[in-house]
Amino acid sequence: MKTDVPRPIRLKDYTPPDYLIDKVGLDFALDPTRTRVFSRLEMRPNPAAKKKGQPLSLDGENLELGEVRLDGKVLEASAYEVTDRHLILPRVPRKPFTLEIETFINPEANKALQGLYRSRGIYCTQCEAQGFRRITYFLDRPDVLAVYTTRIEANAEEAPVLLSNGNPVERGTLADGKHYAVWKDPHPKPSYLFALVGGNLSAVTSTFRTRSGRNVDLGIYVEPGKESRCGWAMDSLKRAMRWDEERFGLEYDLDVFNIVAVSDFNMGAMENKGLNIFNDRLILVSPETATDAVYEAVESVVAHEYFHNWTGNRITCRDWFQLCLKEGLTVYRDEEFSADERDRTVQRIADVRQLKTHQFPEDAGPLAHPVRPDTYIEINNFYTATVYEKGAEVIRMIETIVGREGFRAGMDLYFERHDGQAATVEQFVKCFEDANNVDLGQFMLWYKQAGTPELICSLDYNETRKEAKLTVEQVLNPTPGQPTKRPMDIPLKLGLLGGNGQDIDLKLADGTPVKNGVVRVRKRKQTFRFVDVPSKPVPSLLRGFSAPVKLTVDLSDRDLEFLMANDSDLFNRWQAANTYAIRTLTTLVKTPTTSRRPAEGIAYAKALGATIRDETLQPAYRAEMLRLPSEADMAREIAHNIDPDAIHRARKQLLRVVGETLGDALEDIYASYDSSKFSPDAASAGRRALRNAALTLLSARNSAADKARLVDHYWKATNMTDAAHALYLLAARGGADAKKVLDDFYERWKGDHLVIDTWFAAQATSPLPGTLARVKALTKHPLFSLTTPNKVRALIGNFASMNPVQFNRPDGAGYDFVAEQVLAIDKFNPQIAARMLAGFRSWRELEPGRRKLARKALREVAKTKGLSRDVTEIVSKMLEAA
Repeated sequence: MKTDVPRPIRLKDYTPPDYLIDKVGLDFALDPTRTRVFSRLEMRPNPAAKKKGQPLSLDGENLELGEVRLDGKVLEASAYEVTDRHLILPRVPRKPFTLEIETFINPEANKALQGLYRSRGIYCTQCEAQGFRRITYFLDRPDVLAVYTTRIEANAEEAPVLLSNGNPVERGTLADGKHYAVWKDPHPKPSYLFALVGGNLSAVTSTFRTRSGRNVDLGIYVEPGKESRCGWAMDSLKRAMRWDEERFGLEYDLDVFNIVAVSDFNMGAMENKGLNIFNDRLILVSPETATDAVYEAVESVVAHEYFHNWTGNRITCRDWFQLCLKEGLTVYRDEEFSADERDRTVQRIADVRQLKTHQFPEDAGPLAHPVRPDTYIEINNFYTATVYEKGAEVIRMIETIVGREGFRAGMDLYFERHDGQAATVEQFVKCFEDANNVDLGQFMLWYKQAGTPELICSLDYNETRKEAKLTVEQVLNPTPGQPTKRPMDIPLKLGLLGGNGQDIDLKLADGTPVKNGVVRVRKRKQTFRFVDVPSKPVPSLLRGFSAPVKLTVDLSDRDLEFLMANDSDLFNRWQAANTYAIRTLTTLVKTPTTSRRPAEGIAYAKALGATIRDETLQPAYRAEMLRLPSEADMAREIAHNIDPDAIHRARKQLLRVVGETLGDALEDIYASYDSSKFSPDAASAGRRALRNAALTLLSARNSAADKARLVDHYWKATNMTDAAHALYLLAARGGADAKKVLDDFYERWKGDHLVIDTWFAAQATSPLPGTLARVKALTKHPLFSLTTPNKVRALIGNFASMNPVQFNRPDGAGYDFVAEQVLAIDKFNPQIAARMLAGFRSWRELEPGRRKLARKALREVAKTKGLSRDVTEIVSKMLEAA
């Protein structure tokens, strides 16, 4: 299908900027509908430019131009050209010069939430990736780094707090009830890291003493009355600052570090230098208002944005194709922080689940792209699971190859070589090669080739020679634009378990020990021979998920049960249980309902029972073992001609079988783990997770006593973790009890714009037949707003991405509804609109009837006139060759 697609931008076409900006002076006079911005740019021709004497073309969108001055002289309109995207000066000096530009913008009308906007009375900026051009004309690209001084002037009553990047250098009062503040950031940065906030905000303050003895003033700014919900975020920030000093030797480099929480924000958070801006759902928590999952997200995201101070700010990316350089690396760092703060295995399970749920389908569908894309139309569309989560896995593989000490050495060299620069992936990887004397040339394919490799493994044992032979074959399927692939460099961590359940020492045929149990698969087909293996072993492959690949290995049910009980690698013990569950569920899906045996799944349930009774294992880990694969997990495994209803029925049956088989043990767990006293620490959260996992399985039995327990769980909940868990389970069941609970939750929390999102989400994810009608009605609810990203994500986003049964209705009504919402949102916020299309990413794998209806809905979107670049790019890729 042909679609008018805007011209793509390609990595191979990169050229250095023709001009550089050394210093930026910004002067803001804040006004809700007519903010004046005056910029003073100290510029010079770039000696590295390919051509000299080129016109100066500055980026700008939705700006009203006042005047332009060159070296102090006001330019006539004939001296420059203004288009809808640029301010062009045909002639500028071939030596350093000063350019001053006055622009006017309307923050109140900015519903795209990019650039400078005003929401709930707060002035706020979001400049990544290309929002700064909505503030003033500029060289809005990441390889133009400058030192910024920012003066902000505003009505003192309307905006008593005025914040920007760097350190505060001056404050004062003015006539007519106004005041001003001046901030200076001494570290050169690109425009996407600029930030400004103004408004009536309250501060929660503290200090942090660095390892060199400097005191850093910390502040978290929130709406007045929300101060009591900032304690966890402040604690997380301090722990992240200390961890970065201890793990990577990185100390904070300004006198102040501020965080601002705002309610309307397209992203989760933004790492602007010294002034992080957060969606308030990732700052404001209390036991009554936030679940353990939200507490963990706050801890992780606060750390992530802080870690960007070095991996993203001090060293930024040369161009947007290098986005994974800052995001993949920083995701890896925040995952390591969370692993050290919590349980490392549980954290790894959570990270892998996130990867498989979001990134694996991306890799398998029309939106597949390399970790470092080679082309894009709208850069906002590449803030993807591939760039973030798979990008982090690529970093983790480097650490697996060179070891922890070698990884630290490579990171140290990276900061030594590139501090203050805009770097590339090649420069980053070269640091690890040079620091460890290792060749990572083939490994670079992870940044260049899309798709998820599959490793097909077989193990043969020779009793006479006491030798085990592991044969590994790489399968690399075609992806859009990449029909053929070269073999990858894949670190495969493994173990061989003897009959006693213990690991066998791994030695290759030449007697060389296998260091850390890691072999590198670098050929399309490769064989590894292990000697001195006393008896036929059971293989434990891809330990710790050492590479983002699919694994195929012939293991019997008994082998999986053996690994579940004995594997020394706890991640692989969980993986064995997960594989066993998927195998059981797949059998149920493929078996007609009338032919299913009521006892199908008992063997899996009994194997699971041994693990959940093992109290030497952490409660959080046992909770993970009790979580069945999701319906999305099952769809990914089935891969073709997917019937979401069949998957839903199969999973529902297995939940019931496990609940009935392990009933006594589950009831003991539920009774033993009291949730009345709340603490956000990992151990306490793990106990609540285990109790709620038991509740889920017990409720699946559907007896009168089980129903009563579930309802009672809600009414007796003393924290949001327990209340929300019951709310979701009841909303999925429906009936009078569900209505009472939903009504009660609404009355309790209708005044809290964050908590009420849980109410929207619980209804959006219900698999009941009336859900679509309910979701449509909720779009008209007084507390819902299509211009508020959090509300859109809670209701429409959850329906599209987290409700496979009702989104994929066989009549296509779910597709039509989401497509209509995408078109409505695209008129004012293209970034959010494009992300709502994520529910369609695997539409080609559906059974023929649903596939036809999904295509029809996408085509309706594609043919709409006036689509944004964001939505045009996504829908065009989804329909290519369809």
